[in-house]
Amino acid sequence: MRIDGNSGSQPLPQASPSANQAATSVTAQTSKPETVGSGVLGEDQADLSGSHAEVQALAAQALQFPEIRQTKVSALRQVVENGSYQPSSSQIADAMLAHMLVVPAA
Repeated sequence: MRIDGNSGSQPLPQASPSANQAATSVTAQTSKPETVGSGVLGEDQADLSGSHAEVQALAAQALQFPEIRQTKVSALRQVVENGSYQPSSSQIADAMLAHMLVVPAA
């Protein structure tokens, strides 16, 4: 089986004006929504859940916490200044990998 690439563009067939008018009249006839009982078919409806309010409440709770936990920063600063901070090689590798996943190389 052989498939040849598209060797050139081919023009689209031109539709006659009467075909365009027929398509327009069909579109005009079918664009009207049908009614059943008191409802209308073809209308879009959205039913939102209470998740939005829950997400907003959780976001408000998260904003109450400070971005920088000063007590942890102070404790780490003191350990580094004393020279007693000795991270393991796996901790360093994990931190490097996490940084590469968050901040892609330029």
